[in-house]
Amino acid sequence: MKIASYNVNGVNGRLPRLLEWLHDAQPDIACLQEIKTSDATVPAAAITAAGYHALWHGQPRHHGVALLARAPQRLHELRRGLPGSTDDMQARYLEAELQLGPQRLRVASVYLPNGNPQPGPKFDYKLAWFERLIHHAASLLRDGVPTLLAGDFNVVPTDFDIYDPVAWRFDAVMQPETRACWQRLLAQGWVDATRALHPDQRVYTFWVNGFAFRRNAGFRMDMLLLSPALASRLRRAEVDSACRGADKASDHAPVWVTLDLDTDAGQPALT
Repeated sequence: MKIASYNVNGVNGRLPRLLEWLHDAQPDIACLQEIKTSDATVPAAAITAAGYHALWHGQPRHHGVALLARAPQRLHELRRGLPGSTDDMQARYLEAELQLGPQRLRVASVYLPNGNPQPGPKFDYKLAWFERLIHHAASLLRDGVPTLLAGDFNVVPTDFDIYDPVAWRFDAVMQPETRACWQRLLAQGWVDATRALHPDQRVYTFWVNGFAFRRNAGFRMDMLLLSPALASRLRRAEVDSACRGADKASDHAPVWVTLDLDTDAGQPALT
């Protein structure tokens, strides 16, 4: 099974690029971030015509996440929005479950706050949201359902994950507090799929503009985190970086994994 994450930076404005990528890459599940539209104005008909069932958690002009499943698979929504706050109206988290015969697979699309400028209220909100994610992620591991958290985490985990750490040292994605939250999340048992299979490779998923992309001055901020039950099934983890070079492209590229979930091939069931 191929599962991808893609910050589309506006699903309506980038719809041709998204449809091209869905046609070429054929992910079984795609987790989208920054759709930047309300549920009433999402391009549902175009996504259905492309062969995907979609769940949307939109917000006009800002944020927004979605989950797509290639037909005939259908995702059952479990949660929209993180627990832990009654007044957070930003659309940044969508969680669903897919039934694969006797197996259950849970997937979440995550768009963590950017946090700039820092210090300030936006950075405080970022850290508070991260704390809520850490708390919820721990509960996901406790119930034992195989889970994948996919999205734009707005953190550069280490200096190896950015082309020039000195130039960006004051950015919210680089701050020690942000990185400490990321490490606490991983310490629960989540596996960073890209880094697990490419421990010594410079991998980027975001470039601020076309010039930065052409000289590969990038950041790694889009990740897929696997629960232990899925980590043992990980076979590939790649970035479709060529998408960043297309006309009117998102500033992010899709990142994806393939998981061996074929129980007929001698592997035990996930649950």
